[in-house]
Amino acid sequence: MQITLEQIAEGALALPSEARALLADRLVESLDPAEDGYIRQLWVKEARRRIAQVRSGAVATIPGEVAFSQVRAAIGK
Repeated sequence: MQITLEQIAEGALALPSEARALLADRLVESLDPAEDGYIRQLWVKEARRRIAQVRSGAVATIPGEVAFSQVRAAIGK
């Protein structure tokens, strides 16, 4: 009998928080470093795009505390 990804996920989610965190660390460490570099390149490209939007005035910034306040209100906390 072959175990499915869903069965693995269900088992992992049943673990205590600390065990899930350790498992998550191990899984992240097992990722292909070349793939990680590609993902970093994508984030750099996205960050540059967002900086350009702010500098051009296409997007307005708001103070961090205002943003957090809006998030808290949206989720009811």
